[in-house]
Amino acid sequence: MREFRMPSLGADMDAGTLVQWLVKPGDAVKRGQVVAVVETQKGAIDVEIWESGTVDRLVVEPGAKVPVGEVLALLRAEGEAAAPTPAGATPAPAAAQPVSAATPPGLIPPQGPSSERARISPAARKRAEELGIDIAQVAPAEPGGVVSRADVERAAEAMNRAPAPSQPAAAPDWQAQMRRSIAAAMSRSKREIPHYYLATDIDVTATLDWLTGENLERSVKERLLPVVPLMKAVALALREVPELNGVWSDGAFQPSEAVHLGMAITMRGGGLVAPAIHDADKKTLDQLMADLRDLITRVRGGRLRSSEMADPTVTLTNLGDQGVEQVFPVIYPPQVAIIGLGRVTERPAIHEGAVAVRRIVTATLAADHRVSDGHRGALYLNALARALKSPEKLR
Repeated sequence: MREFRMPSLGADMDAGTLVQWLVKPGDAVKRGQVVAVVETQKGAIDVEIWESGTVDRLVVEPGAKVPVGEVLALLRAEGEAAAPTPAGATPAPAAAQPVSAATPPGLIPPQGPSSERARISPAARKRAEELGIDIAQVAPAEPGGVVSRADVERAAEAMNRAPAPSQPAAAPDWQAQMRRSIAAAMSRSKREIPHYYLATDIDVTATLDWLTGENLERSVKERLLPVVPLMKAVALALREVPELNGVWSDGAFQPSEAVHLGMAITMRGGGLVAPAIHDADKKTLDQLMADLRDLITRVRGGRLRSSEMADPTVTLTNLGDQGVEQVFPVIYPPQVAIIGLGRVTERPAIHEGAVAVRRIVTATLAADHRVSDGHRGALYLNALARALKSPEKLR
């Protein structure tokens, strides 16, 4: 019998609330299938199962807050006998809605199989109560999905219930909780990880000129953002310095053959997440653009998948659109490196033996000194610069 446990969906997560089971005992499941929805401070996360088998028993009921690593369900392999139910215990129902224990006073969840109301996350109920919104009137972003905190906030905006500018609202509890979680993760990072930092200026004129010509031949919907070729170059350069791509676990570096590029994205209403774009080094620029657009949409809608949150092997943070020229980020544990990109600026530089105005971006690297050193970090930044000088190879 195999145990399906609450996954860690980021270094700042200690526990999550099980909102909904999408399977029931006896169901066959495949690796990568979404089997549950878990609410964290960063939204409702679609949780995938890591191996194939048959659901034997659901251990935790919807509405329960579950620590990372605690058993959620039991899974049996093909041909394996079912596990006996412990005396006095009853299997968790496969209800699609949270139990009443997780429902704030005065709000009653839909009752009976005939109800057509949407399923509602605990955080959404709490936010609706704070804003004075009738939760029954809020629709989920996706048909048949779970009403998230972001859905409630969108409904509040539509109903013009935002406080007057002269009476700013106090920060809601979930924002304070998120800041505490981020603070704990970043404190752990600076306490446990011996950071070293490197920076270099990279001439991206050739890349941006190529991108301009490429976009002129595309429709508006098909055009690529400037960050996309930068993403591809960041991922490709990791092939040359693989010790920057992986995680520190059980006292040792665990390298990753795949480059799962975490993209730092600001959430609606504040906060930050860095979900992964899988196999970023192997994808075309069009695929990366589609993945990035999809990630941003789902981050702002409060819907991500557990694999996107659990398995980034390195992170890219790009603050160029905020006007910042240099970024010196803090590593997301258990990763061992993070790359920062600032604003592209026009500067005088020597090009082909003459002074010319070139477009320059400052790339920074924060890396774990337990795994690599400054020499290897410098090799990585050099590889990144070479990749950006040959944009035709980034396709």
